[in-house]
Amino acid sequence: MKIKLPPVFAIILIIVVRATCILSQTAPPTADIFLVDMKMRDGQIELGQPVQITEWQGYDNQPSFLPYGKSLLYTSIRDDGQADIYHYNIADNTIKRITQTFESEFSPTVTPDGKFFSVVRVEKDSTQRLWKFPIAGGEPTLVLENVKPVGYHAWGDANTVALFVLGNPPTLQIAEIRTGNAEIVAQNIGRSLHKFPKQEAISFVHKVGENEWLIKRLDLKMRTITALVKTLPGSEDYAWTPQGILLMGQDSKLFQCDPRKNGEWQEIADFADAGLKGITRLAVSPKGEKLAVVAIAAQ
Repeated sequence: MKIKLPPVFAIILIIVVRATCILSQTAPPTADIFLVDMKMRDGQIELGQPVQITEWQGYDNQPSFLPYGKSLLYTSIRDDGQADIYHYNIADNTIKRITQTFESEFSPTVTPDGKFFSVVRVEKDSTQRLWKFPIAGGEPTLVLENVKPVGYHAWGDANTVALFVLGNPPTLQIAEIRTGNAEIVAQNIGRSLHKFPKQEAISFVHKVGENEWLIKRLDLKMRTITALVKTLPGSEDYAWTPQGILLMGQDSKLFQCDPRKNGEWQEIADFADAGLKGITRLAVSPKGEKLAVVAIAAQ
């Protein structure tokens, strides 16, 4: 039997349900972005001291360098609860908000042609799809109409993008921009997707089991997948240097690994004395001169 509520009670019920949903949502973790000078000497990465570039008491995350390495984009969530994209200029230490929309935008990434930055956009109906904004300013356009819900992405080339698509389990999908079609190539993957240095390939984390996470390489032409190295225990965020060296964080420490050699992780820095902990996402500038580190700053 269907029960029909009077209009006023129906409205009250909707409000209560919506409020309950909002209260039950987990707030994004507090995080800040730090810049570190970096150089390579005889195959060994040398790092300077981290300098905090964000001071907002909230979520500052997902850094991504622009092509010349003189600035970076990142995601920030402010008082209005919206996630927008901000631009940080390294030379003059200035920050500028570059999206201010009713939707939320995450994971800013410069497109291969250098004219746009792509984002994962949470639309008004909560659909998550891939969009792009002109770097010079202007209205955004939808990149892939039918692929959703997108969580993270990395460009392989101008026509090919790798996508972390939410689901149970999450899948790695390779989409062709011209056709809009996407192909599932792996399951149970992590959020960290990257263009493989100087190769037509993508790297990703394959969560084979609870205690076995592997960084793997996907050849974009042959669609073959090769295991490279195990991640550090419990860590899934990593970055590549231009020389093909992997970087990964764990708590306050940073490690390097050359998968072409012994595949062992080697500690290269401990930023505990600088007040950092909980290192997650990393980004390396195009020439390998700067490293952006997402971490929690000691209060």
